[in-house]
Amino acid sequence: MNITVAPGDSLWAYMQTFQIPLQLLIDSNPNINPTQLVVGQNVQIPGFISETYEVQSGDNLWLISQYQNVNFQALLMMNRNVNPSQLSIGQRIILPRKVTWRVVQGKQNYTYEEFILNMRQLKYIYPFLRVFEIGQSVMGKAIPEIVVGSGSKRVHVNGSFHANEWITTPIIMTFLNDYLLAITNEQPIRGFNVLPYYQQTLFSLVPMVNPDGVNLVINGPPNEQPFRDQVLQINNGRTNFSNWKANIRGVDLNNQFPANWEIERERKEQQPAPRDYPGRAPLTEPEAVAMAELTGNRMFERVLAFHTQGEVIYWGYEDLEPPEAETIVNEFARVSGYNPVQTIDSHAGYKDWFIQTWRRPGYTVELGEGINPLPITQFDEIYEESLGIFLANLYL
Repeated sequence: MNITVAPGDSLWAYMQTFQIPLQLLIDSNPNINPTQLVVGQNVQIPGFISETYEVQSGDNLWLISQYQNVNFQALLMMNRNVNPSQLSIGQRIILPRKVTWRVVQGKQNYTYEEFILNMRQLKYIYPFLRVFEIGQSVMGKAIPEIVVGSGSKRVHVNGSFHANEWITTPIIMTFLNDYLLAITNEQPIRGFNVLPYYQQTLFSLVPMVNPDGVNLVINGPPNEQPFRDQVLQINNGRTNFSNWKANIRGVDLNNQFPANWEIERERKEQQPAPRDYPGRAPLTEPEAVAMAELTGNRMFERVLAFHTQGEVIYWGYEDLEPPEAETIVNEFARVSGYNPVQTIDSHAGYKDWFIQTWRRPGYTVELGEGINPLPITQFDEIYEESLGIFLANLYL
């Protein structure tokens, strides 16, 4: 929501009137001098939307603030061109509505388009969010990174490396929405005041690494050529793509990283396939390249890649992980009930490459149990299990 600066205004006054932490106001308006507002400037107020209300018979601003449940001082500030003693029936005024509800409705078939819509809605309501395009998919879909906070601790989560594990995207987006609600309304999540974590942490999220694959699993083959014919050929003519893990070219993105990639190349699929084809070389696919470049540029302290299924957290690679990795995974296990597993006979994954390259904690979190794609009926249970992991990733 925007407010136009009037004489005597300050971010401090907005903080008091709208009950928003000052840091959020500053971060929502990076191009404004926070100590010297200019009359006529537009300032973004995070956590609010504006609604239009038509004055009814017998209305006054105080009564409107009461039955519309909006702050009276905020109502006055948003309607400074209105004479409060001379309201007329049908006159339109602005209601500053504090957002206390989720925008993200994750319990549905969550396509790339739904993800982009929710991301834009969140960015509009919470302008302190930063969104970066880190690359594009094979079909040209933008792959966004969402960043919350700018603290010195840098942590990262991602989802939907594998197409039929797309439920990880709405899980991540639902937590992001809840985190933003908690920050702006200064309310705890499971007893934790999260505002200090916002101030201390740069929280990076890539909720959908593989947008082409996600839409293929949910919607079926695309209309665009040559992709339609290619995926049908790889899938032996079948139009059911529920078993598809790969990107649109039939390359498994979580087998694309240079961490003993050659081992996976020898024992996995030798040509494009719905799953388990590591490609002709490491980092041939634009989605994997985007993740590798982002990780190298951000220099994360810790990464979590969300997958499905098994209720397991993999946390080691070739004994290269640092000692604190075990302490962290034990906390993840405690708050989720998931089983921590140090190593398995697997290579070339994003987590593997991260640990090998930086010797920092990296985790693959396998959400839920069953056959991929997990039924959306598991959404609520999976979210409650994973919520503790998200929070622990911030406070550890």
